[in-house]
Amino acid sequence: MLEVRRSLDRGYANQGGLKSFHTFSFGDYYDPVFEDFGALRVINEDRIKPGKGYDPGPAETDVEILTYIISGELEHKDSLGNTSVLRAGDVQRWSAGAGVKQSEHNPSTSQEAHLLQVWVKPGATSAVPGYEQKHFPASEKRGKLRLLASPDGEDGSLRIRQDARIYSGFFNAAERVEFEVGKGRRAYAHVAGGSIAVNETRLNAGDGVKITKSGRFALQSGRDAEVLMFDLP
Repeated sequence: MLEVRRSLDRGYANQGGLKSFHTFSFGDYYDPVFEDFGALRVINEDRIKPGKGYDPGPAETDVEILTYIISGELEHKDSLGNTSVLRAGDVQRWSAGAGVKQSEHNPSTSQEAHLLQVWVKPGATSAVPGYEQKHFPASEKRGKLRLLASPDGEDGSLRIRQDARIYSGFFNAAERVEFEVGKGRRAYAHVAGGSIAVNETRLNAGDGVKITKSGRFALQSGRDAEVLMFDLP
């Protein structure tokens, strides 16, 4: 079964320097149908103006936070002492197990930062917090799904504390891949850019789809598409 989440149906928040679309309930936005999807708790699409960002708020606890850069740059600082600048192709995993704080700013003076922030509920709580960052070249995602995060760090992916796997890929024209949803599992596809069909269901930038039936599903007929795929318990 496919349940489509259209971009225009998402929550929206405008804080001046930060504009954010919420696929799932977040902050002041609440949708009982899209509160979460299994272990997937948050997909926020953020656009941060040059020189803007957000400073530490209340400490996050027991969540795996992944930041996926679509374009531009993002400077990250946290209370664990980590400081880094993320660029397109970079993915950051920040495990807020014991409660930590972060700040994220766009260091550019001219270019907007465009990113996705993903929260995954961990399988174990109150774990030691941690940080990891890796670059995944576009060539590894062209016409296929590249594993970005997994519970065991498989194939050079980031390690997360959940039986979930996160992939991304670029698809255009005849480029096509099939994704298998195992028995008793579920999947979610989110289009970060362009347009693509999941089987025959057309999705555009910002759209997503819940997949609650096991079997093989095709990502096909892409039009400069950038896609994230979540394999979830």
